[in-house]
Amino acid sequence: MQNFTEDQIKRQDFVDNQIYDLVKRLIPSKREIEWDIEMIADVRDTIQHWLVDQFKIVDELEFYP
Repeated sequence: MQNFTEDQIKRQDFVDNQIYDLVKRLIPSKREIEWDIEMIADVRDTIQHWLVDQFKIVDELEFYP
């Protein structure tokens, strides 16, 4: 298991929380969704593909350590 720094853990939490909040805002009704790390990871992987692999805006560790 990899040991992450406190800053890396904070970054991971930030990214995951932002994705969860985005998905909640995209739902047209006020219906709540449960935290689902599998769904969040799928969205995160897609965003990472575009920001890291395609556009090369940030490197992988900057986006999600």
